[in-house]
Amino acid sequence: MQANGSRDTKPEIALRKRLHRNGLRYRIADRRLPGTPDLVFPSRNVVVFVNGCYWHHHPGCRKATLPKSNTEFWKNKFEANRRRDRRNVEELLRRNWRIGVVWECCDMEATSENVAAFVRSVGPAYTEWPDPALREGLGLFSDAEIRHAARSSG
Repeated sequence: MQANGSRDTKPEIALRKRLHRNGLRYRIADRRLPGTPDLVFPSRNVVVFVNGCYWHHHPGCRKATLPKSNTEFWKNKFEANRRRDRRNVEELLRRNWRIGVVWECCDMEATSENVAAFVRSVGPAYTEWPDPALREGLGLFSDAEIRHAARSSG
């Protein structure tokens, strides 16, 4: 498991290259922030996580499989990962950061345009790509949970 790095993954590098080409500058893996976001845009108070579908157990994704052996361990592991992701997002929202989550199964070419628009906008506090609405609302958070966390942050 140690060979699975948390930085410089193929999807992350693909997104970074496209965002940089689009004129956006960012910090990589700022450890001072909860969850060590993959991309940090400090001047815009925006962070972006590039999540692996398997490790973060992307709901509704074919890559988010459960191993056939030792299933109870893996089920607990994936649930713990998702709880940690939620805690990190909630803490970032409390600190008034806007958060984007890009799942590795995305088409990075199309998604990079959406991420760039999100970073440049003053839009929602939280969003995901691909859009959770396309997966029947199976995102990390529901809209109501995001509104509640944003309200309790200020």
